[in-house]
Amino acid sequence: MKTIGLIGGMSWESSKIYYEYTNSIVKERLGGSHSAKSIMTSVDFSEIEELTFQGNWNKIGDLMANHAVKLEKAGADMTLLCTNTIHLVSDRITQSTAIPFLHIADAAGEVIQATGLKKVALLGTKFTMEKDFYTKILQDKYHLKIIIPSEEERQIVHNTIYNELVKGKFAEASKQVCIQIIEDLITKGAEGVILGCTELPLLISESDVAIPTFNTTLIHAQKAVDFALANS
Repeated sequence: MKTIGLIGGMSWESSKIYYEYTNSIVKERLGGSHSAKSIMTSVDFSEIEELTFQGNWNKIGDLMANHAVKLEKAGADMTLLCTNTIHLVSDRITQSTAIPFLHIADAAGEVIQATGLKKVALLGTKFTMEKDFYTKILQDKYHLKIIIPSEEERQIVHNTIYNELVKGKFAEASKQVCIQIIEDLITKGAEGVILGCTELPLLISESDVAIPTFNTTLIHAQKAVDFALANS
């Protein structure tokens, strides 16, 4: 079994789920007392959050590269960035290390493409919904049509993530607002919805909406285990 390298802390609310998922998936596949081989390096999210709002992506890239190098030196066989938004600087990781990097949009794109769906909604931070680092992969590599909420709704989702979810607050009122936003996207033709923030699946489950949901945290963890168990 190969060792999964995890860059966590963005936020730790979802990073702990990565640890749970990777271990439970390995146990499910191998049985017995098996668990995942993994190494995690974790950041102080307050620092990352401040740099994000400043638009200082160069500094964030430096930090991610440094943590990726730590994982490689510690013996990780691959790198997993436990967040959607910070994949904006994922090229800094691939440029700084020699071990494989599993991009969360590739993981999601492969799964969605296999379902045959063509038009899917994307929920996440404003950075994930509005910049092209994420949607371009889904569109160009996996031929998916991506739709996003209105500007006002994007701000609502963004605020919910940063003011509540990353702080461990999962309010029923916020859940209902997000469900309504998804329902609005269904009227615009969405056949499925990507929960493109690793905290969103902690708020919304597939049973809450009428279309398939794609839990990027779970999908990313599954792909990591696929890699870890391949040819081992």
